[in-house]
Amino acid sequence: MAMLRSISIACLAMGTMVVSALAEDRQGEFVTLGTQGGPLANAVRSQPANALVLENGVYLVDIGDGAAGRLAAAGIPLQRLKGVFISHLHFDHTGGLAAVLGLRFQLNAPGVLTVYGPPGTEEMVAGLVASMQPSAEAGYGVPDEQKPDPAAMVSVVEIRDGANIALEGLTVTAAENTHYSFPEGSELDRRFDSLSFRFDLPERSIVYTGDTGPSDNVENLAKDADLLVSEMIDLEQTIAAVKRANPNMPDKALMDMSRHLSEHHLTPREVGRLAQRANVKNLVVTHLATGAAGAIDTAPYAAEIGAIFNGDVTIADDLDRF
Repeated sequence: MAMLRSISIACLAMGTMVVSALAEDRQGEFVTLGTQGGPLANAVRSQPANALVLENGVYLVDIGDGAAGRLAAAGIPLQRLKGVFISHLHFDHTGGLAAVLGLRFQLNAPGVLTVYGPPGTEEMVAGLVASMQPSAEAGYGVPDEQKPDPAAMVSVVEIRDGANIALEGLTVTAAENTHYSFPEGSELDRRFDSLSFRFDLPERSIVYTGDTGPSDNVENLAKDADLLVSEMIDLEQTIAAVKRANPNMPDKALMDMSRHLSEHHLTPREVGRLAQRANVKNLVVTHLATGAAGAIDTAPYAAEIGAIFNGDVTIADDLDRF
């Protein structure tokens, strides 16, 4: 029994070393943890989430449902997370935050996880922390146990168009995109933003569109970037899939969703035009809103984009590294 225990400890230590080595080897990489465009679930793709791996830690870029499991598959421990950048507050981009906060709480992970996001992020995180309180109070059911405070393990920085954040080894710039089209000056326009991010590292620049329609702001943000990570929608197939998923959706609700899908997302040709006009070196396509519930042939999308954009095009899968 002692020998078996020694072997188990050795294996655990070796696994930890392997994970650490992998994380160190991936410095500056952008990992597409989840590549499915919501709100439809997919059997082989997780909801939108990405990891920017640096020497001093890992930043998540959007955090859709399944992010914690995809982090494990990528060999990235929750303890390495330093922050989360949220592009906008749609559920497919935020649904995994509850799990990450809860698991870090259970692990008593060191440090404070900072969540950067548009207005409304603080309210959302406060709600998630409130939902953790019953579990925190119950703890492990051990008398006199020391229980950490969930609220002390997370902080929020709300940002808007033009924000510039200097972090160790990284500068982040935010730009408002066209995923929302509230009337200018309206209450909803004042309260909410949808953001794209540019990550400038010493060795490369990475731009993440988040969800957006055609946007001069995003094009300017992406100018001459080494890597553009863009969303994409197959409009016809996605609308058909929405109708199949909810055949009794009221006509007005379907009309509103169809307008949103057509105006607030990028078709393959629009992705190609964005990349070409911004003069980016490489293009990665994620957040695939194709209406499919499983695997698809992505070659036609790459060909359509490549007919306009002269650089390298990759249609990402979950856990790809760039």
